[in-house]
Amino acid sequence: MALILVASGFLLSRPAHAQSSLPTPEQFFGFQMGADRKLADWNRLHEYYQVLAKASTKVKLVELGKTSEGRPFIALFISSPANLAKLEQYRQMNAKLADPRGVAEAEIRKIVAEGRAVVIQSFALHSSEVAAAQTAAEFVHDSLTRTDEEATRILDNVVSIVLPSINPDGTQMIADWYLKYVGTEHEAAPMPWLYQKYAGHDNNRDGFALNLAESQHVARLMYREWLPQAYVDHHQMGSGNARLYIPPYAEPIRPDGDPLVWREMSWWGAHMGTKLEAAGKTGVIGAAIYSGWGHMGFHWITPFHNIAGMLTESASARLATPMFMHPDQIKGGPRGLPEYTSQTTMPSLWPGGWWRVRDIVEQQKIAAWATVDLAARNRETVLWNMYLKTSRQTERGRNGDVKAYAIAAAQHDPLTAKKLVNMLLDSGVEVRQARAQFVADGRVYGPGSFVVPMAQPKQGLVRWMLGRTFYPDNTYTRDLEGNPIRPYDMSTDTFGEFMGVRSDPIAEPVTADLTTLTAKVPMTGTAAAGASAGYVLDGRLNDAFRAVHLLLARGIGVRRAGEAAADGSIRAGDFIVSGGDVTGIAAQAGVNFVALKAPVTSATYEIRKPRIGIFQRYGGGNMDEGWTRLLFERFDIPFTTVMDKDVKAGDLQARFDVIVLPADSIPGMTGEAPPAGARGGGEGGFGGGQQNVPAEYKSGFGADGVKALQAFVQKGGTLVAFAQAADLPVQRFGLPVRNIVAGLPSKEFWSPGSTLRVKYANTNPLAYGMPADGLALFMAGSQAYEVTSTDRSQDVEILATYVDRDLLQSGWLLGEQVLAKKAAAVAVRHGEGRVVLLGFRAQNRAQTHGTFKLVFNALFNGPPAPPAR
Repeated sequence: MALILVASGFLLSRPAHAQSSLPTPEQFFGFQMGADRKLADWNRLHEYYQVLAKASTKVKLVELGKTSEGRPFIALFISSPANLAKLEQYRQMNAKLADPRGVAEAEIRKIVAEGRAVVIQSFALHSSEVAAAQTAAEFVHDSLTRTDEEATRILDNVVSIVLPSINPDGTQMIADWYLKYVGTEHEAAPMPWLYQKYAGHDNNRDGFALNLAESQHVARLMYREWLPQAYVDHHQMGSGNARLYIPPYAEPIRPDGDPLVWREMSWWGAHMGTKLEAAGKTGVIGAAIYSGWGHMGFHWITPFHNIAGMLTESASARLATPMFMHPDQIKGGPRGLPEYTSQTTMPSLWPGGWWRVRDIVEQQKIAAWATVDLAARNRETVLWNMYLKTSRQTERGRNGDVKAYAIAAAQHDPLTAKKLVNMLLDSGVEVRQARAQFVADGRVYGPGSFVVPMAQPKQGLVRWMLGRTFYPDNTYTRDLEGNPIRPYDMSTDTFGEFMGVRSDPIAEPVTADLTTLTAKVPMTGTAAAGASAGYVLDGRLNDAFRAVHLLLARGIGVRRAGEAAADGSIRAGDFIVSGGDVTGIAAQAGVNFVALKAPVTSATYEIRKPRIGIFQRYGGGNMDEGWTRLLFERFDIPFTTVMDKDVKAGDLQARFDVIVLPADSIPGMTGEAPPAGARGGGEGGFGGGQQNVPAEYKSGFGADGVKALQAFVQKGGTLVAFAQAADLPVQRFGLPVRNIVAGLPSKEFWSPGSTLRVKYANTNPLAYGMPADGLALFMAGSQAYEVTSTDRSQDVEILATYVDRDLLQSGWLLGEQVLAKKAAAVAVRHGEGRVVLLGFRAQNRAQTHGTFKLVFNALFNGPPAPPAR
């Protein structure tokens, strides 16, 4: 952090009179934050924070890096001038509380007495929730200019770190869009595209995989450098029930965090609620709506970093346009709010009327101020609690049934195993590596294997990232009629399973020659010298596909093995490279180019450079499409974005070999009206709301587009459909398969984001490189198939099949017999081409590395078809 502070060029001395002359947001922007039909965009907000940082001795502005689109990503450190002058000293003290191993209790008590509480608050993660970016400006200004006793106590006792926008790109996009149409018939229309380049609304599902640049900046700040005692993320929700959700979460909670962290959330939430009620704010509820078992975004993952991770959710207006609500339009909500009536967690009710962004700004600011106020009033308790949480978690890990997780060096895809280890390191987890072979729990682990000890403060995080997980099935997770209640996102986030990496729970202390990793595991590959017969690339490696695309881009020939070599030197699916200078590609892709001892005599076929299109629609954008773009960019896969007009223009085979349909509904793609009762669109949803958007942004390729896609396949193209996008070719092309889970009631079949056991047909070129036995992530909208026509059975190839029993690896599954022995992925010959139906999300959020190869294989041509009989 010290290097960042120096590089940012902080001004440590400023005129004393400057504090009182700081411009208010209203003076700087020309309107009050939250004013009707007004929005401050990111460019001006960033300029405002620069003005404050130059004029005030109470704030330091740090640029943590760049956003996905190259904008500055900043954090504001707010405290007294004396504290800011000793910022690095306080950071180091804080680090000892976050990991007190080896620190004497006397030193801990000295840190508690002399240290400063650290609080991080973030705003504007979801950019269409427009108030938070405006709130941040007022909160920062008030923090620098208030001189009352409360404000002074906060400055003296707290290092308040403000992330004024976690998504500056989206803050700018939404402001540009809204202000362009304000005062017209299109005012408050939803923006047609994703408000984060790749993830849209899903950007808060990236708190563990850290795929986005913005997530990486937050993780470095919060997981490794500052580790606050409290973190609050300020959001908005729907408009139809409470005006504001505050901590704590509703049931169920995700266990294995220190119990004190959950008590702290209630403590902070009670302080927020007290301040809000004192200010006359009504309709404020806690312990409802948002369960403690949620996705592993920043506010839900932080308890396992020993941080009181919290959330506020304000009722929304229509972007920056006011909304009127009649009393009978205000209803109950999920989890702890069965109806809109007074209860202990919401003693006062909002009566209805006009609801404005200014209302949201005011209540968010009270909640934000209450957060730092509690930390200031209880500084020593907050700091001592941090020590208790981290030390007790370490002891729990040391004494628990699982002493460590071992990640063997010998993996199906060892490079992906290294990526998992690097993710853990990015999250501040301690990982050790073996210098020599060792034995643990009767298993032999080779040199280079990894050990993740549980006797560390973040053992709870390790457990959820690497350990098998079962979502609770009880009265908290079912309604009064016994129907399962959908988890908030997924029922498991076991990242090792997503990545196809085996991690073994070890029940005994690991005694081995281990070194603690202090830097990421290098991923650089090499090219063997003297490879006169060419090279072979291991087709089991995801990154081998990246290397192949780089080779094809440089015009270097690549062939693929259609069968294994007799001497075992080549497997079916391996890539054969004739020669050329491949050293740079080896280093870039991280794969080893292994020299062939002799020319290949087994069957191979040429890999052609594919012409790939990814369908993209408006209607709020499609998050699955965005993540797919990110995945392709990460693996240097060239592609062209295909819009409605491109599909309707037809003659697709002249431009493309492969077209990818990301997960979506038929109405979302065609623009037709969704069936009655179908899920609505919303930002990044399936079906994309059209509402009052301008005509040029109304989405859908209609019947003409369906015909064009079918013609593309019939003339030899490959159409790849993820999850529910398969409905389009199955139903409109008349493919001889059906989705067996369609329309089933939840009591009969239920799998809300679970890893399930499958068998892969890895002798099929579309499943080359996959393990024979593996996992698939089955989530809402996923499909499974059976063949419906004996006349066309020969046209269907089954690529993956659910096992016959004990399907669930992690998550929540009801009705496993529905899926048992059914196809998880198929390819259907249609005319001269093929349709590849990946019934589950094989590339979900660029996280499911274990099934990436199913996507990658579908992009390449297969072997020549045998002669017709």
